[in-house]
Amino acid sequence: MTRRLAEVAKKVGVSEATVSRVLNGKPGVSEPTRQAVLSALDVLGYERPTQLRGERARLVGLVLPELQNPIFPAFAEVIGGALAQLGLTPVLCTQTKGGVSEADYVSLLLQQQVSGVVFAGGLYAQADAPHDHYRLLADRNIPVVLVNAAIEHLGFPGVSCDDAVAVEQAWRHLASLGHERIGLVLGPRDHIPSARKLAAARALGDLPDEHVARAMFSLEGGQAAATRLIERGVTGIVCASDPLALGAVRAARRKGLHVPSQISVVGYDDSAFMNCTEPPLTTVRQPIEAMGRAAVELLNAQIGGSAVPAEELLFEPELVVRGSTAQAPRD
Repeated sequence: MTRRLAEVAKKVGVSEATVSRVLNGKPGVSEPTRQAVLSALDVLGYERPTQLRGERARLVGLVLPELQNPIFPAFAEVIGGALAQLGLTPVLCTQTKGGVSEADYVSLLLQQQVSGVVFAGGLYAQADAPHDHYRLLADRNIPVVLVNAAIEHLGFPGVSCDDAVAVEQAWRHLASLGHERIGLVLGPRDHIPSARKLAAARALGDLPDEHVARAMFSLEGGQAAATRLIERGVTGIVCASDPLALGAVRAARRKGLHVPSQISVVGYDDSAFMNCTEPPLTTVRQPIEAMGRAAVELLNAQIGGSAVPAEELLFEPELVVRGSTAQAPRD
């Protein structure tokens, strides 16, 4: 590396520090000098750094928060397949607890000169989370699409399942079965899709604060939250994800209660194998295929140079009634 700096510096007639600034994309170098350094690299037979090759790679980052919830591999399959049909190669980036962060992945993707990034779940949905890495993508004019509700003012287009409609479908289903004490198991307070679900539930009628429980998005989180709701007397539980709902079913059983004759549970996503659980889970299905393809279309339009409004496309969910809901128990 030192030898390369010295040779290029001698060829151009500048200092090694100037060459280093050019190679690392640092400011403070005039455009003619920068071009002279790049030309010297080519003449001397050195490969330009990836970020200086002048063309973005046909790679697209696909950033997911986890793979344990089956909804995220489902989105990855649809989005990855649609990208491949366009000649774009997905680079799967999955966060791990205590491991590589979303911001770290963004840095890696920028180094690889990706053509764009799709986020399917992530920190953009949490109001209190750090968001500097999104602004970095915007500053670099990297095409980005967000899947499911984001905080305001990020300035990226997005595709979302309509959280309000999802809760309305689940709530009205339980109400039609005679449930009057309905509870919600939601994500953290700063989680935007959960906030939308809560607002929709409150608009449907009286919802006491004690009938709303917060949890991390996991089976264990759902079990803990649902246990609190059951102790407060609810007979129907609407959950913000299928793993939360499976946790609610477990909570009912640990309390010696039968699902659905004593406690009814509704999930959200209709992820893989929810028809194979015991009982099969009533849930609200996200239109994963349509949402994933729309996300890729929005991204590809940006890659092609088209202006895409920073708007959110809302997709209609569908209630799938199975065996985890039944008539409310008689007091």
